[in-house]
Amino acid sequence: MVQAEAQQVIELEPGLRVVRASNPSPMTFSGTNTYLLGQRDIAVIDPGPNLDMHLEAILSALQPGQRVTHIAVTHSHLDHSALAVRLAEEVGAPTYGFGPWDAGRSALMTEMLEAGLDLGGGEGVDKCFIPNIRLCDRETIQMDGETLVALWTPGHMSNHLSFQWGGRIFTGDLVMGWATSLISPPDGDLAAFLQSCRTLAGLNSDRLYPAHGQPIKNPNARIDWLVEHRRRRHAQILKTLSRDVMSLSEIAREIYHDLPPLMLPVAKRNVFAHLIKMHQDAEIVAAPHLSPQANFTLRQNA
Repeated sequence: MVQAEAQQVIELEPGLRVVRASNPSPMTFSGTNTYLLGQRDIAVIDPGPNLDMHLEAILSALQPGQRVTHIAVTHSHLDHSALAVRLAEEVGAPTYGFGPWDAGRSALMTEMLEAGLDLGGGEGVDKCFIPNIRLCDRETIQMDGETLVALWTPGHMSNHLSFQWGGRIFTGDLVMGWATSLISPPDGDLAAFLQSCRTLAGLNSDRLYPAHGQPIKNPNARIDWLVEHRRRRHAQILKTLSRDVMSLSEIAREIYHDLPPLMLPVAKRNVFAHLIKMHQDAEIVAAPHLSPQANFTLRQNA
């Protein structure tokens, strides 16, 4: 496990600082990045996990004359949104987000759930967070001479927002600075993830500020790498299924043969996200129906 670092306030550029939460793990790397944007009125982007020491670190980072006026949440996972309510009560500022944890869920995921299929998922979801102010795609937040543009970027989670600040974009968990994103249906959706990557690439930003890891100085190269990673994973699954009918567990073990056993459940969730899209694209057949418990095979005319 990555060791927790001291919660220092680091200036990234004029008007932007970061405080990293002490919540390192295999899923959060060295911890959640909480960004403080502004000179006088401060927007807190991703308040982070519900830890007393992190709340204190955020409040201590405020300089004389500064006040928190906006609390923006990229998505409702516990390591991003859990501190939002306490921070809002402490500073008297509203919270902003796309909506509750299941807002923006795709029609396909909704149909499968309504059909009673057990899709699993739900890892680390903060079902208690409901933003005071719900933001639509491309809606703006105005604050003390700064503008944040909310970008609906589902994929890692259906209610995921990125926030554009001039040539910079705060990407939450859609594009991270250390690893690929977990896509765990029904909260995650691979088709939506790929579209959100295309959306970000089209903005030609100068820098990405992820919620985990270091700033990304070559945004489109990183986004291209993420898309290519998914393309390669897709090809691996097709090759694996060309040999036999296989279960989700068998496919994951075949592809992630060198992965520590502790991380295999995460790998299975990512593989299942691919299988859902491949089923939607009529490349594979799932029997008796599409679910993590199904057996998968290539469609004969695929």
